[in-house]
Amino acid sequence: MSKMEKFFDKINPYMTKLANNPTLKGISSGMMGSIVVTLVGSLCLLLAVFPIDAVKNTVEALGLQTVFFAINSVTIGCLALYIVVLVTNSLVKSYNPNEDGLSAAVIGLLSFFIVTPLGVTVDEVTAIPTTWLGAAGVFSALIISIITAKVFVFVKGKGWTIKMPASVPPMVSRTFEGLVPGILIAIIFIIINCIFKQTSYGCMHQFVYSILQTPLQGLGGNLWAMCLFTIVAQLLWFFGIHGTNVISPIYTPIWLTLDLANQAAVAQNGMGAGENIIGMAFFNTFTWGGCVLGFVLLMAFASKSSQYKSLGRLSLVPALFGITEPVIFGTPLVLNFIFFIPFVFGNVIAILVSYAAIASGLVPTLMGAATVFGLPIGFHAAVQGSWQAVVLQIVVMAIVGLVWYPFFKKADNDAYKLEQESVNQ
Repeated sequence: MSKMEKFFDKINPYMTKLANNPTLKGISSGMMGSIVVTLVGSLCLLLAVFPIDAVKNTVEALGLQTVFFAINSVTIGCLALYIVVLVTNSLVKSYNPNEDGLSAAVIGLLSFFIVTPLGVTVDEVTAIPTTWLGAAGVFSALIISIITAKVFVFVKGKGWTIKMPASVPPMVSRTFEGLVPGILIAIIFIIINCIFKQTSYGCMHQFVYSILQTPLQGLGGNLWAMCLFTIVAQLLWFFGIHGTNVISPIYTPIWLTLDLANQAAVAQNGMGAGENIIGMAFFNTFTWGGCVLGFVLLMAFASKSSQYKSLGRLSLVPALFGITEPVIFGTPLVLNFIFFIPFVFGNVIAILVSYAAIASGLVPTLMGAATVFGLPIGFHAAVQGSWQAVVLQIVVMAIVGLVWYPFFKKADNDAYKLEQESVNQ
């Protein structure tokens, strides 16, 4: 066993423990739950500012542009509200699967509003400003969700609840059981709100945004951080650990807020106005399907060995939709040092090429539109608002395919020789 294998054998229990951490699992699950919200908001924004004049003019003529902008405002523009509900519910279920996550989610939403400052319109009407309801409030929403879920589960676990007689319907009993933890959590956030009002930040949201969210976006939202996250994730995959599950809870909140900032810029100034090259949309678009489509095509149409030709043809249709498990575990790529370099570093090459193309102005900055897993090649890029992104995605897949080629050729030749020797015997 090599030193590297011994090293990963040692850290495997820790990585597994990290991947199964209830807080990280809860955050990841809750963030994934917001995909419907971000997808609807992204598509409406795309239709409202569509880069083809004929489509854009038709949308305007039908009076749909204002409708699409309004939908974007109540989805992407209010994402922090959805996140605090979804993540709180998910965290409570992660900490205790038998607990009532919905009650905690409502308390989490209440807590978010408690620490959100009110504003006054020009007509002197008290209103909630949208400042902290969208991207700027995402990290606050996550912190509020964690505190709410932990206190809720702790109080319920201690039995500090109002017990109702057995004859009372379960729905009513659960409502009363949530009163004590709900009031306690509300008091905690009232105190937090009062404390921050006495500071120069004015509110908890501003403090979190200034001290935590902005620095983390600077650290995790640059090219080299994305490359580092990608290499670590692929290394974990190589040694049989689900790298995405381990790493994604760390980078998802950071990259998502960068995408939301791009969408806000596009809504204000049109397609290509986003300033952030790095983001979740960038990563999902240009590392689509783990960049193994080229490898699958090589196996399916350029193999001499039956082993790789059969595997390539079986894996082709799933790979066209970004589903790569048949390749990862069928080749296998796990612990297969012949393919170590392209498997671990292929995504990084895709990121570097894509970043250079956008930074040089050849391709507009992506809109930051959300997508779902299992879509065919080209779709992730198409919803980002430019045909250049589609072309770039295909070019990147081809470049990474060329990186796979010498390693594939070596493995295919070795397999072909073994097959010929078996036939001759």
